Amino acid sequence: MALLLNMSAPTDEPLHRAEEVNELLDSVQDLIIPFIAAADQAAATKHLPEGGGGPRTALVEHHAPKQLESLLHQELQFREKSAGKQGLLQIVAKVLQYSVNTWDQGFLDKLYASTNAVGVVSELLLAVLNTNAHVYQVSPALTLIEKTTTKYLASLFSLPAATSGGISQPGGSASNSTAIVVARNTLYPSTKTDGNGTYNFTLFTSAHGHYSVEKAANLFGLGTRSVIPIPVDAAGQMIPSALESAIVASKARGETPFFLNATAGTTVHGSFDPFTPLAAIAKRHNLWFHIDGSWGASVVFSPSHAASRLAGAHLADSITINPHKMLGVPMTSSFLLGRDMATFHKALTLPAGYLFHNNPNANVNDIYDLADLTPQCGRRADSLKLFLALHYHGSAYFADFVSAAYTAATYLLTSLQQHGDFVTISPDPLPCLQVCFYYAKGGVLGDDAEHNGNVTQGIAGALVKRGFMVDFAPGEKGRFFRVVVNGNTRKGTVDGLVKAIIECADELGY
Repeated sequence: MALLLNMSAPTDEPLHRAEEVNELLDSVQDLIIPFIAAADQAAATKHLPEGGGGPRTALVEHHAPKQLESLLHQELQFREKSAGKQGLLQIVAKVLQYSVNTWDQGFLDKLYASTNAVGVVSELLLAVLNTNAHVYQVSPALTLIEKTTTKYLASLFSLPAATSGGISQPGGSASNSTAIVVARNTLYPSTKTDGNGTYNFTLFTSAHGHYSVEKAANLFGLGTRSVIPIPVDAAGQMIPSALESAIVASKARGETPFFLNATAGTTVHGSFDPFTPLAAIAKRHNLWFHIDGSWGASVVFSPSHAASRLAGAHLADSITINPHKMLGVPMTSSFLLGRDMATFHKALTLPAGYLFHNNPNANVNDIYDLADLTPQCGRRADSLKLFLALHYHGSAYFADFVSAAYTAATYLLTSLQQHGDFVTISPDPLPCLQVCFYYAKGGVLGDDAEHNGNVTQGIAGALVKRGFMVDFAPGEKGRFFRVVVNGNTRKGTVDGLVKAIIECADELGY
């Protein structure tokens, strides 16, 4: 018997994974902290733009794609043998060296900015857990966190307390796409099993709306021509009467209108559509009323700014919101909120007894296998990031953060208006956090759209070497600047940007 016991004794080597993780984290931290610190140090002199003598700034070491491929040639090669710790650290160092430092004040390019300390912690925790938030069995705490977080978000929009909630999604485009499927399957239940069939569905969105609606129409067999753009007014808002006319015309052609996509914060101008009259039109014609708030819905955290911009949002059937954009929550943090989550479940649930163990007759609030409510099976528990941020900061912090961003954006707009060498095209007061304008010597913008666009693009390129990164967009009078500020943008950063634009324009002969 003793011999048998000895033969069955384990012979595996002991595990040392915790020690390995500890060692690597210590080493990687020695690279990451200076990366963030460089942005902090550069902030002190952001009011004095860098001279632009080379590609290296705290913001980025900029190189053209082919040149960067050459610089990273060794790191981009895969090896048969392990590179070990030192090889890994070398790659991490190179990635940091040649990446955009979104912690830098000069990153004013896209509809997002850096995260923060609690954001880094939340990403680390998700990496350590490395679980799938598709069924309760493997993500019990994270499932409850998602249900609680989405219920809280829905309450901010005053959606019905008894039935509303939401699901996390891997981005705003995915949230909008899911809303389209839920709408189609809810309003026309046979499409869930039979597809689009003989229906010639049409969708309606602002002429300034995001391209994700057309992308979804392409993916779901509706065709991009089924997406009908609705004209906007001078403020960039969808015109309700134009929507009504378009719906009536669509029906007259024998089509089936079913989905209205309104926008809270358009990508270029930041406009908010008039939700109350649009909701009435959608209801009258039996359309699903969705609000794409990927950019602007986070204004809901600041009641003073939300009061006018989000008026009528409580009438929506579904709302997309991306805290990773305006609130500094790490990428990706996106939610699709629903007025009645029972419609989500009915529209998307499929029999998969090997995976889902929900009671088919359960109230939707008692469904804990969350992938039964979403298109995807594999689901990262991204809701944890907003959940931890809310607990760490408190909701009042986000109200102040949004307000601070509006203050910074307004300061930029005012600075440009008062300078004399700019033509602003953003409305005052600003609907959202981007400021759109042209550089125009003496405040006079010429009629040559191509020249105007070349001036904008040339200055934008030159700004990178001075520690600023901004974007531009097409316009009737040529490409114009679109600068996006955030709650961390400082007055000195705004001053430095204006100075840098003037200096770049002088150097380029504009």
